[in-house]
Amino acid sequence: MATAGTLRRTPLYERHVAAGARLVPFAGWEMPVQYEGIRPEHVAVRTGVGVFDVSHMGQVETCGRQADALLQRLLTNDVRRVPEGGAQYALICNEEGGILDDVFTYRLAEEHFLTVTNAANHEHDLAWLAGHAGDVDAQVTDRRDDFAMLAVQGPLARALVLGLGDGPLPPRFHCCQRSLAGVPLLMAGTGYTGEDGLELLIDPDHAPAVWDALVLAGAVPCGLGARDTLRLEACFHLHGNDMDEHRNPIEAGLGWACKEETGFVGAEAVRAARERGTPERLAPFRLTGPGIPRPGNPVVGGGVVTSGTLSPCLEVGIGLGYLPAERAQPGNEIEIDVRGRVRPAVVERKPLYPPPRKDDA
Repeated sequence: MATAGTLRRTPLYERHVAAGARLVPFAGWEMPVQYEGIRPEHVAVRTGVGVFDVSHMGQVETCGRQADALLQRLLTNDVRRVPEGGAQYALICNEEGGILDDVFTYRLAEEHFLTVTNAANHEHDLAWLAGHAGDVDAQVTDRRDDFAMLAVQGPLARALVLGLGDGPLPPRFHCCQRSLAGVPLLMAGTGYTGEDGLELLIDPDHAPAVWDALVLAGAVPCGLGARDTLRLEACFHLHGNDMDEHRNPIEAGLGWACKEETGFVGAEAVRAARERGTPERLAPFRLTGPGIPRPGNPVVGGGVVTSGTLSPCLEVGIGLGYLPAERAQPGNEIEIDVRGRVRPAVVERKPLYPPPRKDDA
């Protein structure tokens, strides 16, 4: 991974420049926010296939006889239920139940795990895992510089990758070793767009060749702007916006990823919040008139917007926000102060896209 001043560059930086990407600082990296534009890139993923450079994400390897015991202690989900070749979403919490990060962990072998962290939280996550490994037979290793990472997403993503690969693709929430365009890599059935697809972890030196093969086969290069609008339509959380160390998994709507019986760090606080309820809950909403909600916009009568955008597919303002628990039910009408103008909205069910079928309403 190269650096430019204080910003890091991914192995695909030159590809982004050549494609005319608009590059912006993001979590210490110089990343493409868009190429042709957020809307066409967003639509390409919803209708075809797009490819994202997500090499800013971090990777932490955990190995050893008690590797699963260490992760069971530090991740909120039940790691021991993950088979070899499986993948699992979980949170990392502090003792008070605050969310330090949300991660995906891949079980590569019986005693070998790889955890993908958010870029801004990587160093803290690494130190947190390593700091708890002193009394167990497990080794925690920083692998961020050993991988580039691409996300191939959309209804046509699997067909495109299958045509370039050397074998069957992993199902959702599974991973396997494969080659693509002759390059060996770790392929996982995960993503952050609400569409089917795959994430590819690659030796950085070979990432440009894989990128070129995917684009030549028809994948549309997409930037972080479209990644954000896609994840928000799907109601996927963004750490630092929709959750942080001051929010617990229950109020963030992530209790499904917490198994308190495993005794993870923060389990007692999460159990207490689940049992007594929380004053606020994170809820998706849709504006019923004009306007684009943004993080920090206050909700009239209590609450705050944590993520907001104009939905390219729904063509209305959408978002996530913390509301008083009694107001966070689908169908409730709310009002949001958007830069001094009150905008009416309605609380919705997840996901915001695709819209519910008429027979589901």
